Amino acid sequence: MVSFPPCKINLGLNILNKRPDGYHNLETCFYPIPWTDILEIIPADTLAFSASGNSIPGREDENLCLKAYNLLHTEYKVPPVKIHLHKVIPMGAGLGGGSSDAAHTLRLLNSIFQLNISAEKLMHYASVLGSDCAFFIQDKPMFGAGRGDELMAIDISLKGKFLVLIKPDVHVSTADAYANVSPNQPEVSLQNTLMTNPISRWKDIVKNDFEESVFKKYPEIQSIKEKMYSLGAVYASMSGSGSSVYALFDSPVLSENFSGLTNWSGVLS
Repeated sequence: MVSFPPCKINLGLNILNKRPDGYHNLETCFYPIPWTDILEIIPADTLAFSASGNSIPGREDENLCLKAYNLLHTEYKVPPVKIHLHKVIPMGAGLGGGSSDAAHTLRLLNSIFQLNISAEKLMHYASVLGSDCAFFIQDKPMFGAGRGDELMAIDISLKGKFLVLIKPDVHVSTADAYANVSPNQPEVSLQNTLMTNPISRWKDIVKNDFEESVFKKYPEIQSIKEKMYSLGAVYASMSGSGSSVYALFDSPVLSENFSGLTNWSGVLS
């Protein structure tokens, strides 16, 4: 069975405060984007994992897909499978590709072996694997609070917008991004801001709190955002803790504007 784990962008990201457990409380809107990896899982005599496409750092036995399998194997005695991941979504980009792969491993195993695990319970298992894994259990925008793992549906749509996603040749460490961010409690909640203002107003009121410190260290990322606005973007932002930048346009933009950079573009449906 094959699935196509998508990436995500963050529509705003406010870092509210640091928690006693060392994590940060935040608020953000996760939005799924059809720039996808390819994940295949089939029953097998012995457990096996392989990968192709973009190189995946770290040890193979620490891959999130295998961690997802082991989690369900422990709970449900899931039989051995062969997992193949073709990696397309760039890493270190704030797009959640690894989290998406893990969540879709849970989803595929649930379908293949007819485990009948509810979406709510799958989201619980996913949250064990990573803070934003639970978002990818359902294919719809979600508002995230807490560490990003407290999710609720949000009625927001980018349908018809032309999205450009750019990944520069820069890797932003999530740990460094959090270490240098300045927590701040906004006067108006992000959820309220998104729901009561048209996209045309987001430029001035929807922020990503990571941008200030990341842009200082990596000015080339800021330059990409500025270029998006010079090309007529309605809204542009860094996604997550970086390094990717996305921009929303009312009409398509020529791809040669992004030549030499890893990018994805398309009209959102």
